[in-house]
Amino acid sequence: MEHFEIRNLSFSYPTAKGKKSLDDVSLKIEKGEYAVICGKSGSGKTTLLKHLKTVLTPHGKRSGEIYFNGFPLEKVSNREQSAKIGYVMQNPDDQIVTDKVWHELAFGLESLGCDQKSMRSRVAEMACYFGIQDWFHKDVATLSGGQKQLLNLASIMAMQPELLILDEPTSQLDPIAASDFLNTVRKINVELGTTVIITEHRLEDIFPYADRAVVMDNGRIVANDTPRNVGKLLYEQGNPMFTAMPAPVRVFYNANGKGDCPLTVREGRTWLNKEFAEEPKITEIPFETIEDDIENPAISLKELWFRYEKDSPDILRGVSLDVPAGSLSAIVGGNGAGKSTMLKAVCGICKPYRGKIKVFGKAVNKYKSAELFKNCISMLPQDPKSLFVKKTVAEDLAEMTKDRKKITEAAEICQITDLMDNHPYDLSGGEQQRAALAKVLLTEPKLLLLDEPTKGMDSFFKETFASVLQKLKDQGITVIIVSHDVEFCAKYADRISMFFDGQILTTDTPQKFFGSNNFYTTVANRMSRHIFRNAVTSENVVELYRKNKGEKA
Repeated sequence: MEHFEIRNLSFSYPTAKGKKSLDDVSLKIEKGEYAVICGKSGSGKTTLLKHLKTVLTPHGKRSGEIYFNGFPLEKVSNREQSAKIGYVMQNPDDQIVTDKVWHELAFGLESLGCDQKSMRSRVAEMACYFGIQDWFHKDVATLSGGQKQLLNLASIMAMQPELLILDEPTSQLDPIAASDFLNTVRKINVELGTTVIITEHRLEDIFPYADRAVVMDNGRIVANDTPRNVGKLLYEQGNPMFTAMPAPVRVFYNANGKGDCPLTVREGRTWLNKEFAEEPKITEIPFETIEDDIENPAISLKELWFRYEKDSPDILRGVSLDVPAGSLSAIVGGNGAGKSTMLKAVCGICKPYRGKIKVFGKAVNKYKSAELFKNCISMLPQDPKSLFVKKTVAEDLAEMTKDRKKITEAAEICQITDLMDNHPYDLSGGEQQRAALAKVLLTEPKLLLLDEPTKGMDSFFKETFASVLQKLKDQGITVIIVSHDVEFCAKYADRISMFFDGQILTTDTPQKFFGSNNFYTTVANRMSRHIFRNAVTSENVVELYRKNKGEKA
């Protein structure tokens, strides 16, 4: 029996002027199934998921039917939906409602009227199952993004739902935390039999283990099959969604591989071992080294120390970093390491109690506030919603400048021209990120600080976004990004810095940095490192494969 059956569902938002966010969608989700829904930003994924729980259903024009366990969803009580349908949102802070970890675990059970004895038992069980016991009594505000998202999942699973819906749950997590989180979700599906419906842009840790992959485009379902068959179908059709497939899939088809396509790193290694039974002649792509001494850096940080409160631990513990002008520098590291705090220190939001910050050779405290933020520094924060203050995207952009031409150019660059009349809060996570980026670009900065800029972005816009950053570099603009997206950093950054324990530990080129790491590296590198050295992108692997096979790269 199906858990969910969706019949001819169509939906449009009030401000969409007739454009359908969902267009005649029909889909069945079987009990115990693990289904991944993927597609571009704005393809309708989040809108579809929100229709699967009545309290989250957005306002707008709708037609079609949704059945849950054979009953029309609108006839299933809110209490029953709360107990049986769990929902994890993109941003963990949007879902947490209490101040203590233990109270958050118990909150849903209290709402369902669970008795004290059962509540204590379930809370204890979930704390042990998810490894939360060590921070059981902590304040929620002190948790990292990964811990908050794990707490959200544990709080929902305490209610023992039949079905778990997750909307891009790892968008704010570092690669290791994201992998751990998704492994836990898979464990819930396999061991507890909980049905899982998940949307994600990062498919590496999901696609191989899903029972079914559903691809959406412009509100319609364009593919619905096993992950392996969907990968093959998208490649044969030349569908742009193929670029979102896991690295082993892209490497296999772009290298004209024969046989069964690998889905996992392990399968990819096995395939490469068969292809190169003997060591290949060309095993490495040449790469440049970086200069340690940088003349006239765009930004220079020397021994920064900072703590949020007088008696609290230091967040920044002697941060030193020089960034060359006109470069794209990426800073990676775990959740809660202090990366975002460092960017805030550069902007003057957080004031270090020790150390020096120079921007274009001038101490940051010597700039007047208006001078620092006018055609000098601009920052895209981690939460793009914090930049939106108007009722439409167009009004938000007009707040930055009255020059219509510049607004139009920024909208075209960020691909939001068809979203200008929408309320910013009605946009998907990726669309909000693009609208916020357009607003930031209108300040015409010389130094652009981006905190998790690719969060919620699909693989297609990431390529556009990279071309935007390249244009900015060509104009002499310096870009610093803090990111968990190691695949993006490996492909487009000039320099990678590792942030750990409140300081910058090392800085190197992407190939040298990711090529020497075991865990903090790319999927392509993990798959090919036993044969190729420093091949950190799927393009690197394909290039070496083809060169050794005598094909044109």
